[in-house]
Amino acid sequence: MSDQAPTLLWFRQDLRLADNPALSTAVERGAPILPLFILDEESPGIRPLGGAARWWLHKSLEALGADLQKLGLDLILKRGPAASIIAQLVEEHGIGAIYWNRLYDPASRKRDEAIKSALKDSGRIVESFNSLLLFEPWQVKTKQGGAFQVFTPFWRAAREQVRITRPLLAPEGRLPGFPKAQSETLSDWGLLPTKPDWVGGLRDAWTPGEEAARERANDFLDDRLDIYAQQRDRPDLDISSHLSPYLRFGEISPRQLWAATDHRTHGEITSGGAETFLRELGWREFCHHLLFHQDDLASTPLREEFTQFPWRESPKDLEAWQKGLTGYPIVDAGMRQLWATGWMHNRVRMVVGSLLVKQLLLPWKAGEEWFWDTLVDACPASNPASWQWVAGCGADAAPYFRVFNPVLQSQKFDPKGSYIRRWVPELAGFDDDTIHEPWKVSAVRRTKNYPAPIVELAGGRARALDAYARIKGASDKTSSPRT
Repeated sequence: MSDQAPTLLWFRQDLRLADNPALSTAVERGAPILPLFILDEESPGIRPLGGAARWWLHKSLEALGADLQKLGLDLILKRGPAASIIAQLVEEHGIGAIYWNRLYDPASRKRDEAIKSALKDSGRIVESFNSLLLFEPWQVKTKQGGAFQVFTPFWRAAREQVRITRPLLAPEGRLPGFPKAQSETLSDWGLLPTKPDWVGGLRDAWTPGEEAARERANDFLDDRLDIYAQQRDRPDLDISSHLSPYLRFGEISPRQLWAATDHRTHGEITSGGAETFLRELGWREFCHHLLFHQDDLASTPLREEFTQFPWRESPKDLEAWQKGLTGYPIVDAGMRQLWATGWMHNRVRMVVGSLLVKQLLLPWKAGEEWFWDTLVDACPASNPASWQWVAGCGADAAPYFRVFNPVLQSQKFDPKGSYIRRWVPELAGFDDDTIHEPWKVSAVRRTKNYPAPIVELAGGRARALDAYARIKGASDKTSSPRT
């Protein structure tokens, strides 16, 4: 195959130009480049995106297409099983090299390995790269050479074992183009809801794309990094980075964020807000580490004894939780923020998760599936790993006896009730004390404006502890994750 045979550049969760090793390698090769994105919902085991993420993907691909056109390249869109689409394009256009950046969920790995093997057998150059993570999930190992099950030692070992490389620059100027290949259109994919159009809040809250990601990062690092460690648990304050969906779709890379943080702190990233922020990136790495070593992370508890957990079935309670009508203001504020914006503050995610799986004793998988559909940052690694953490059945899990009290959490982290008032407007007239416990005001006023709590906290906690005790057993197996 000639060195000037065209290059196929397969975009996936790397919808950016900067720090994109597959793109950089394609540019270095010097041949005409055919950029491709495949909406693959048909390959075995591939999990289709949820509704909020589909909206984000549409907008992100629009932004990527515009950025590529500035380089003289046209983004080709195809929908269907990736293996057959790539095979067809390779034959039709005489492709000589194929480059992509790796994914780590089990279905994508299996699919990509088969594609790579078939292409190599046909004599093509095939290379894949890491652009999604700071380091590969298999790089960090215990002293025994195995996988970590607890975050803190994992992150300590990662910092010791792996050197984080500098991010790559975006290409400049015009790149060798490719005769326009036949492409589908974004509008044909139906990623945007129309009947009804429920994404008005998402449009108001977010601007997908690489440029917006860079602006968000600069804004956070310049204005909020110094106070991040002290204030990050406050949902009433705008302290969060809001970078999670941009990382999810690869509009910015963790290496870029690491380098930018290091630059702004003059290399002093081992304490304060910088260290706290980078630990959040570390948790993301840990979740991918877990997913790589536990293929069924989204469906099976890592702690085997939890397969026998006596979960309840209550469609009525689940719906109340989903709609933000539990009667617990901070929970309802979080669930309504999620529905309106596709995002929820991290502290509130823990509180709403705890209410679902512990106070209500409803399955963690029901929560994981709802978040998958409603979060713009729904990640195949972080979403199930975090839900398993809350439920107590995952690696590095919250202890079974840790049941978040939504009233105490609300009083501590939203002391003036500002977060609640924004998202639960029927409580706007309550004072700073009663807004956390609206059932303490007159029954007439409460029932008219806001529902009574769907579970009594002390009773729900006792029921959860009893259920956990039944599976815990005399041998205290909850301390032994499935390996």
